[in-house]
Amino acid sequence: MKGNERLEIARKRIVESIAQNIHLYGLPTSAGRQYGVMFFQDRPLTLDDMSEKLGMSKTSMSTSVRALSESKLVERVWERGVRKDLYKAKDDWYQNFIDMFSIRWRKSVTTHSSAIRRSIREIEQLISEDILSEELLDEAKSDLEKLIYIRDYYEWLDRLIDAFENHDIFDLVPIKK
Repeated sequence: MKGNERLEIARKRIVESIAQNIHLYGLPTSAGRQYGVMFFQDRPLTLDDMSEKLGMSKTSMSTSVRALSESKLVERVWERGVRKDLYKAKDDWYQNFIDMFSIRWRKSVTTHSSAIRRSIREIEQLISEDILSEELLDEAKSDLEKLIYIRDYYEWLDRLIDAFENHDIFDLVPIKK
């Protein structure tokens, strides 16, 4: 087997591995294959280039590249004299993970924190009105303790996201050089 064939086999293995794991980013396997192909290219690709390499429709490539862009895994680039849109895989996998983690978890933290704050206010108000039976008052106090616990969790998670975004995480878990 020739060297270029062996290299292609090694690349295809990684492309398929990326395709099988891209669901962690909330993306379909086709987007993973597209990212994998772009990752191994030393130059930006057009949708036509990707379509030819993967044997998929240009429409499918467009949909996937949009999803990859929104996940910050690829970026559109400009080259002088090229009229078609060009795309390049972002090859900083540490930053890719940070972006994916931060986008997804920040949204979750915001949604949950808002609901928790509102529920805490309502339960505190209910407790302060002194209109509850002893049994219901105990339930309300128990619920309040649980809400304070999960509020503290989401505040911790928010700080964890900050640690990823400002790269403090690398002080705790250094990148192997």
